[in-house]
Amino acid sequence: MKALKIILSLLLICHFAFAQKIARPINIITYNIRLNVASDGVNAWPNRKDQVKALVKFHDADILCVQEALPEQFDALLEDSGFDVVGVGRDDGKRKGEFSAVYFDKERFTKKEGGTFWLSETPDVPSKGWDAALNRVCSWARLYDNANKKEFLVFNTHYDHIGVKARIESAKLLKQKIQQIAPTLPVIFTGDLNVTPETEAISTIKSFLTDAKEVSKEPAYGPDGTFNAFDFNSDLKNRIDYIFVNKGFKVQKFAVLSDSKDKRYPSDHLPVFARLWF
Repeated sequence: MKALKIILSLLLICHFAFAQKIARPINIITYNIRLNVASDGVNAWPNRKDQVKALVKFHDADILCVQEALPEQFDALLEDSGFDVVGVGRDDGKRKGEFSAVYFDKERFTKKEGGTFWLSETPDVPSKGWDAALNRVCSWARLYDNANKKEFLVFNTHYDHIGVKARIESAKLLKQKIQQIAPTLPVIFTGDLNVTPETEAISTIKSFLTDAKEVSKEPAYGPDGTFNAFDFNSDLKNRIDYIFVNKGFKVQKFAVLSDSKDKRYPSDHLPVFARLWF
């Protein structure tokens, strides 16, 4: 009997070890890629596009959440990428204006559902909320991970850069919507939130989600700040881009990636990276 218990214990240990071995992490990047405007000169999108795509590929992103992508940028990130995508233009709910899109590895993940809502008092239609200067959206996808046999949701947004009330109210709306759409499943929430960590617009999110940087098993890597303004000598103090998770995920690694080429950044923001496990 004692020998049988030992054998069963060993089998149980082997089972868990095997399960851990075959489980796969999810690498996610959130990245404000800076809209395509000719006035950026040498930093305009045509001069950065290949570098942005190379960065995403090098860091093995399974999921890429972007902000400020105009239609031509939205399309460029799909080309030769292996991604599928969820997202619409914020001005008409179709192709006009910036996208806050969610790209995902189309071989690994199966899209079960997805959509977009506006950060406003009328979230179901293209609209501008509160004291915001511009229309703002949150796009989301419910995905099935074929590697881990798990479902989860990704939400991606871009808060207004002017409206203080809009950012506060957007956070409240996001809390309501995320809890409504994903009451029980694992959740990832990303975005350029245009606010620093001590603000009310962040504390509202932290009332139900966790900042991935704060719970990373390994020490956070890279600078604290995420906004560089295309200035290679920037002090990188302003942290305004985030990845949050709920209890459905554990965070192995977190980084702000300061990749550059010839002393130029691929965008005026730095990408934020996390490696997650169910």
